[in-house]
Amino acid sequence: MNFYFPRQNKSIIIHEGEIFMRVKTIAMSIWNIIDPIYYSFSRLKCIGQQGRKSTFRVRLTFYRGRDITLSDGTRINKGDILLKLHLHNVILLKNMNSLQNEIAKGRLLYRMVLNSLPDLAEYVHNHPKSREIKGIIGITMLNRGCGSLGFETIPISSKIYKWCKCITMLPIYFLSARSPLKFIKKQAPMYLFMSKHVLLNKYGKIT
Repeated sequence: MNFYFPRQNKSIIIHEGEIFMRVKTIAMSIWNIIDPIYYSFSRLKCIGQQGRKSTFRVRLTFYRGRDITLSDGTRINKGDILLKLHLHNVILLKNMNSLQNEIAKGRLLYRMVLNSLPDLAEYVHNHPKSREIKGIIGITMLNRGCGSLGFETIPISSKIYKWCKCITMLPIYFLSARSPLKFIKKQAPMYLFMSKHVLLNKYGKIT
């Protein structure tokens, strides 16, 4: 679809894709302003060594879902302490901004998560409540490849909560995907779990 605007007897053609990119650029600028404000009021903590920004921001949470048993036998019950993962969306978007191919974006996200998991293992190991933490939890619509990283995916049973998460995730997919509405129709948010045992054994430093 093309839009034509007369100007001095000439037609200026503005392609739909160019308009979309301009909107994304403006939205990213707004996000860069809002994110530090949001972070200052949240209980999230950045992890990672000095000079290296992690893909994750985390906080402790009490599990409120149904009781589950992970593949390694770890039982997670209502009220257990978990470390909740939040992707650092500003960092992700800045890295993905130059990529047009969705496969390339997926591979980049995979590498960034993989490279951040050792920092996460160190954070859990050194945490004052390390013994009480049963594992880590997150919510994502990008669950392809999670199994090879050590995560287990669990469907969200509450339809209301699932749709609420879809709505809250819409801005990030609008900025990162070429066809965000089509993407959301094909994907559904799911819980991601990894037991502390798997995290430390797979990504912890051997001493």
